[in-house]
Amino acid sequence: MNLGIRAHDFSAETVEELAEKISQKGFQNIQLALPKSFGSINSDVGNLSPGFGNHMRKKLAEKNVQIAVLGCYFNMVDPDENARRKSIEKFKEYIRYASCFGCKIVGSETGSFNEDYSYHVDNHGEKAFQIVLETAKELALEAEKFGVIVGLENSVTLTVHTPERMKRLLDETNSNNVQVIYDPIGFISPEKYKEQDEIIERSLDILSDRIAAVHVKDFIIENGERVIVPSGKGLLNFELLFKILKKKKPFVEFIMEDIREEFMEESIKFLRETYEKA
Repeated sequence: MNLGIRAHDFSAETVEELAEKISQKGFQNIQLALPKSFGSINSDVGNLSPGFGNHMRKKLAEKNVQIAVLGCYFNMVDPDENARRKSIEKFKEYIRYASCFGCKIVGSETGSFNEDYSYHVDNHGEKAFQIVLETAKELALEAEKFGVIVGLENSVTLTVHTPERMKRLLDETNSNNVQVIYDPIGFISPEKYKEQDEIIERSLDILSDRIAAVHVKDFIIENGERVIVPSGKGLLNFELLFKILKKKKPFVEFIMEDIREEFMEESIKFLRETYEKA
């Protein structure tokens, strides 16, 4: 199992400290969001360089860790057009320097009409879809120049909330450089969690050929709301998920997320054992 984690789920002051912690847990890859892991480093538009990317890549490689996804998450339907345009240009810069970080995927979610990313009634409408489509096409043109993948993550509360809507986005973007960071929970709403097997099977049937990486976490339902818990402590059918992915996407990079350090070892053991048995 090619297992990694979001770098900012660790607390670390330097890339050397981060690399050491990741290596000690046995992770092989990370999703790196520079501002979240290293807030003191200016990673805004115009501040990246080949030297910076190479420094990060080399320090991680010394501990046999690679960057699977360079996170540049932004709100693609941000109602503040100036902020949205700035984020697009930042994403393009990440695309241009991704190879220096030793990374092939630059990732983002699709966004919400609420600036805080919370659910908005219009997120699932046609206007939101068209804005995301326009943005994905623009990013694809840049990604094609540099041989980089634009990885888009799904979420039930954001603009791309169903497998069918993600498939439509991929089809209409019409670029192999736009692919999916698949979050299994991201298609499972609190109301439909008992239908998760059908949702997982349908998602992978529709999207498996375009999945570039997979996020892993677990969930429970409390008071009608979905609550994230460590993998193996919730309701997600990992056996089914891994059985299909082992066949359809061998060696795909799995990235743990939303987990505190004290719960990591137990979750890692659960995930590796479940994957091995699947």
